[in-house]
Amino acid sequence: MTINMNRLSAVLATTAALAFLAATPAAMQGQETSGAAQPLAPISLKSTLIAPLDMSSSSSNADDLNYLSNVGAVETAKAEGFSFGAREGQPPPRRRYGRPNYSDSHTNADGSAKYSFFAGGGFTVPVSKTHAYATPGWKIQAGGGRNFNQAVGVMVEFDYDKFGMQKSTLTNQINLYNNLCIQNSGQSCLDQLGGNIHDWSFSLNPVVNFYASDTVGAYVTGGPGFYHKYTQFTTPAIGTYCDPYYGCYQYQANQPVDWYTSNAFGLNIGAGLTYKLSRWANQRFYMEARYVWTDNKQRPYDVSGTTNYFNAFPQASERTTWIPVTFGIRF
Repeated sequence: MTINMNRLSAVLATTAALAFLAATPAAMQGQETSGAAQPLAPISLKSTLIAPLDMSSSSSNADDLNYLSNVGAVETAKAEGFSFGAREGQPPPRRRYGRPNYSDSHTNADGSAKYSFFAGGGFTVPVSKTHAYATPGWKIQAGGGRNFNQAVGVMVEFDYDKFGMQKSTLTNQINLYNNLCIQNSGQSCLDQLGGNIHDWSFSLNPVVNFYASDTVGAYVTGGPGFYHKYTQFTTPAIGTYCDPYYGCYQYQANQPVDWYTSNAFGLNIGAGLTYKLSRWANQRFYMEARYVWTDNKQRPYDVSGTTNYFNAFPQASERTTWIPVTFGIRF
């Protein structure tokens, strides 16, 4: 019988390869157990494929197959509620933040400016007994002070308030002066008479800002002050002025014929509104109205010439009241 050597070599090589592949798992298992190779349990592929998959099994080997969506939700909730020192099921305590502190040499802790200044002007309206002889006039105002916070401050203020004279008052006064002139010289001395009053003052006024928004604010203010009242009566006169370069020329001006001064302490109180020109600007337009009362001490009427003073207008030294209305800028 003839043996085909090539076919025999191929059969032997195939047999050796199969034997090597079969021996490799056993050798690896033997290395892990450091002992003899253990026989593998037979696997019935037919029974495994035919038997249904048990998804309700609670064995540890089935954990990956037994995952439910609600389990993940519980784990997520626990992770979100995790906190140091907080009880399980309760959120962590809310952290509280204090207000920022801006305090420096020009700024208060709440961000408001420590110092404020203002200037303005407006008109004046005499009231009560003052209205009987004075007419509305004009005013100027300037001041500044310290803000302790956004709500409270104190201002030092200068005011100059001016008034005119009622026609009836001027008529009574010119008749009085002419009668005195006739008694002394036998003839009248005045053809026309004018008059005015001005009152300048320094006052110390606390300010309370009771409303403030990004653009609009409201405040009340008031306080004591020192008031100097000056009353004068004038008549038109012709004056002459000489200049060394241009020579002499004449001009017309009001010449005082009688005047009175009166110093007193007084009080003012009022309220105002502010409007920011820009949300990012410090300048604010303000409008305010106040009531002013000064405690002047009235002097008696005396034109006899037998005393050391002449008083033909007692109203100049009586208590004075008026309402000033002011418009201006705060910065």
